[in-house]
Amino acid sequence: MSLTTEAERQTFREDGVVALRGTFDLHWLDELREGIAADLANPTERLTHHNADPSKPAYIEDFWCWSDFAQFERFVHHSPCAPIAAELLDASRINLVMDNWFLREAGSTSRPPFHHDISYFDFTGSMCVLWLPLEAISAGSGIQFVRGSHLSNKLYRRVRFKDGHESGEPVVVNGLPYEPPPDIEADPDAFDLVEFDLEPGDCIYFDMRTLHGSLSTTTPKQNVHRYTLRMTAPDGRIRYRGDWAKEERALFEAQGYRDGDSIDGTFFPQLWPRP
Repeated sequence: MSLTTEAERQTFREDGVVALRGTFDLHWLDELREGIAADLANPTERLTHHNADPSKPAYIEDFWCWSDFAQFERFVHHSPCAPIAAELLDASRINLVMDNWFLREAGSTSRPPFHHDISYFDFTGSMCVLWLPLEAISAGSGIQFVRGSHLSNKLYRRVRFKDGHESGEPVVVNGLPYEPPPDIEADPDAFDLVEFDLEPGDCIYFDMRTLHGSLSTTTPKQNVHRYTLRMTAPDGRIRYRGDWAKEERALFEAQGYRDGDSIDGTFFPQLWPRP
């Protein structure tokens, strides 16, 4: 039985983003909250604070957590996340690329700048991202997506979450040009932006190439949690990008992976079909 409709799959292909309703049972959200709490209590060396001012309410991220905390491992292997990705990508197999989570404390004014995920990491191929809020959100306080931007064939430099600045000038790496992302905040009406109201259990899947970020100036009155998961079809490969990705690169290089290798194996386990 399909977990998505043909209309949802077509929206994902054409828009680069689709909202799916009632996808995850609430017990999965509880599992992820418990995983985030466990990570905060015993943080990995990858835990990152994105605040420019550390005295203000925190904006925290951690990534590649699935193998360190049982709650995340259960989610990636046993929730519907991977079979849904297989349907959206029309893929015979799905492998995990990476997971991460975000926490914005009540009162935090930090927000993600506009960026696309594909140039943040040394990966290429047919990939999607699950974006799963653990609380209800309303349009205007979440993430906006530039509809169809995954089809532009452009690559943008990585943008630092701490201050919103791109990491350097336009550059060519391994024959591929990277440019600063468009200044969407300066003229949002010039872009075809889409955003969603989401209830607990709803989620968003988007293409790794889709531009997204937040224009919201809403300050949360309670802590907000987001869990994201990147997954790939069988064509996923490691492709070295700029030096801006070297810290993440070191994690899988330590496991023996190199430029051109398939995204598969112990560090990038198969999620679907379930082994």
